[in-house]
Amino acid sequence: MLTLHEGTDDPTQQTTAKQSTHPDMNNKSRSDTIDLAADTALAVDISDALSERDRVKFTIHTKTTLPEFKSPDFSVVRQHEEFIWLHTSLVDNELYGGFIIPPAPPRPDFDASREKLQKLGEGEGTMTKEEFQKMKQELEAEYLATFKKTVAMHEVFLQRLAIHPKFKNDANFRIFLEYDSDLSVRGKNKKERLAGLFSNIRLSADDMLLSSTMKDVDEFFERERLFLTEYFSHIRDATTKADRMTRSHKNVSDTYIKMSSSLVQLATFDQTDLESFYTKVADCLEKARKTEGRVASDEDLKLSDLLRYYMRDTAAAKTYFD
Repeated sequence: MLTLHEGTDDPTQQTTAKQSTHPDMNNKSRSDTIDLAADTALAVDISDALSERDRVKFTIHTKTTLPEFKSPDFSVVRQHEEFIWLHTSLVDNELYGGFIIPPAPPRPDFDASREKLQKLGEGEGTMTKEEFQKMKQELEAEYLATFKKTVAMHEVFLQRLAIHPKFKNDANFRIFLEYDSDLSVRGKNKKERLAGLFSNIRLSADDMLLSSTMKDVDEFFERERLFLTEYFSHIRDATTKADRMTRSHKNVSDTYIKMSSSLVQLATFDQTDLESFYTKVADCLEKARKTEGRVASDEDLKLSDLLRYYMRDTAAAKTYFD
């Protein structure tokens, strides 16, 4: 059970496709599902989360029957940088060469929601009280949905490691789950990120040189590489279009708020038979706003995020063929 803590009135301060060319894809009528909770030897979940202005604290709860752990049931508090440290340690471990490492969860980013709330506060005097309250509720709901998605992405990352036959026994993974103090890790500074960029450019140049001078092509791996590249391109395009569609529904919902508020305000000034008409139309627009808001939220959570998840997973697999 995930608990979200709210410490202030301001949620920004604290809040707890084209047919595939791959032969196997065309022969299968359905895909297999994977239950992340099927393996009970090591069960990991995020039981609590606290969002502050510049960081998010995740409470990691672990239940296990593995003898390597000191206790069968324990919890620790971790931050996003420690998730990145865990992912980097797995990627750099030569023992896992050839394994697809689950992609690291994205950095919590609430800047867009905070900026919208700040602009809303600055423009409070230019809108009616009712319109301001509706816009504020919409932005708070958007912030909360973003926070929940952030927590879910971090939780899925840990659960995928926990059910993996190799990764669940990793020493750094045990440290991450069991060590009850701060791991004292930090993100890369600008100099380190720049060095990493130059390193990637050098590796890309070396790969291009080798590909032009050495022709040792395995037909099976070349076919798989082409499939992954095409699949990734389709998933990326679908994600972009899904995001655009979600934003369109959100913009329509925001427009309904302004139209509804204007009609309500007009009804208060027009003391004629049209008063009831304006009120009824405003009520209809309010219902339409709620519907558009739910559609946008569902599309974002059930479609855009799902496509983005597969895109990041495919990108992790592509690294072994590039």
